[in-house]
Amino acid sequence: MIAKQVILIANGDLRSSANRNCQEAQEEMEKQIIAALEAEGVSVKRGHPVDPEKGHGFIDSQKYGMEVFRSIPKDVPLVVAEAVWQYSHHILHGLYQHQAPILTVANWSGTWPGLVGMLNLNGSLTKAGIEYSTLWSEDFTDAFFREGLRSWLEAGRIAHDTAHARPCGALPSGAEETGVAFAREFRERKAILGVFDEGCMGMYNAIIPDELLHPTGVFKERLSQSTLYAKMLTVGDDEARAVFEWLRERGLRFDFGSDEETDLTEAQVLQQCKMYVAAVRLADEFGCDTIGIQYQQGLKDLAPASDLVEGLLNNRERPPVYHEETGIELYPGEALPHFNEVDECAGLDALVTYKLWSRLGYPPETTLHDLRWGRHYSGGGVDDYVWVFLISGAAPAAHFIEGYRGAVSERQPPMYFRLGGGTLKGISKPGHVVWSRVYVQAGRLKYDTGLAEVVELPREETEERWRLTTPQWPIMHAVLKGITRDQMMARHKSNHIQVVYAPDETSARNGLHAKAAAMKELGLDVSLCGDI
Repeated sequence: MIAKQVILIANGDLRSSANRNCQEAQEEMEKQIIAALEAEGVSVKRGHPVDPEKGHGFIDSQKYGMEVFRSIPKDVPLVVAEAVWQYSHHILHGLYQHQAPILTVANWSGTWPGLVGMLNLNGSLTKAGIEYSTLWSEDFTDAFFREGLRSWLEAGRIAHDTAHARPCGALPSGAEETGVAFAREFRERKAILGVFDEGCMGMYNAIIPDELLHPTGVFKERLSQSTLYAKMLTVGDDEARAVFEWLRERGLRFDFGSDEETDLTEAQVLQQCKMYVAAVRLADEFGCDTIGIQYQQGLKDLAPASDLVEGLLNNRERPPVYHEETGIELYPGEALPHFNEVDECAGLDALVTYKLWSRLGYPPETTLHDLRWGRHYSGGGVDDYVWVFLISGAAPAAHFIEGYRGAVSERQPPMYFRLGGGTLKGISKPGHVVWSRVYVQAGRLKYDTGLAEVVELPREETEERWRLTTPQWPIMHAVLKGITRDQMMARHKSNHIQVVYAPDETSARNGLHAKAAAMKELGLDVSLCGDI
């Protein structure tokens, strides 16, 4: 074995409410991980205490993370255990200099967001060039976990099966010609990525260095969220009311209550309508082709959630917004693709997808989701592993069964969203989608892509999956083609996954090939994943 002792740390959220809410699950998970390590003859020392005043035992800031790492020997193997969303920058500094093997571990749970936290940390470590191994489990007693843990203890690394991903070689000639021609025109025309403050929630992996982005023909316009808030103050009450009434006429339901602390209120939604108008006007002012709002820091203390806004922006059918001086409609008949949580990797992906799908004549609405959780489902013609793709409201109505009429806006959870605001919640319609992820590794932009089928599950199964995750958010039931659960977890370098529909399976395959050719032409290293 590499050592008789390991140190365990728990990286956490910046928001105390989230850390306190997940503390009990974290403690239970740590007990199970410690038991598994002790069964291998290894003792475990926790690298930092549970703070009774804070009510949790997570590293909750970069400052505190530096304090913790000052007392951690660099030559002792390190386990990072996650049952909560975590801000990767809280601990990246310590992991940069750590000299012993690092293992990231998460609980296989939709309720406790350790999985998405771990995937973000893994993507951040990959971008930073830090060696690590990773594991996940429901109860930390299964053979997959035990064997992986033993491998890490004995060899300092875990070799996961990632045979589903292979470098992109020759592509069908028609699709390749289409993709290459599109990419050359795209790069020559150039595009602006509007970034309302970078680095949301510690997502180091979600920031594309300018020197990697510029060769694609895309350039950042760095904007401040204070500018967005200031622009909101210039939007009239009548303009906000017009957006709100447009949504009600299209059939969007609002789950209103009277308590501002816990319920969705009309006042919150009207503020979101002002944010929507302000965002479109600022995008037009700066010539942005796509925008990303950070929200989770800064704006969360000033305004309701941005997620309803993001869902509207990602849809071609959306409330009209007019220039405040000329009265000309802005971006008429088009979506203004929005990358949730300022994930610039998703922003580049979304922009290429939207433009290329429009060229192909496919429905171009696209969104990212969290790769949240999943389990096998059998019944009603489905007998497969069905993933829960879930995001905080940014999915477009075009993705939902019955569009706006099949959607409802519910209050964001107070744990994360103190000032409330509504989501755009719906169930994604059955169909064929192309999934993808842009990420940074070894100083290069990478691109993974594959096919998936969105399946319709019985309402009771959907409600159960919502109950086990976040019931206020839009959901997609996705079956990945030719990729197991563990292969996906081992390879994917983000908590986010980009999705776009195609008219049918043949169109999805053609679109995937054309987009792969476009990404290659733009200079990305492309891998095809699963059954294509």
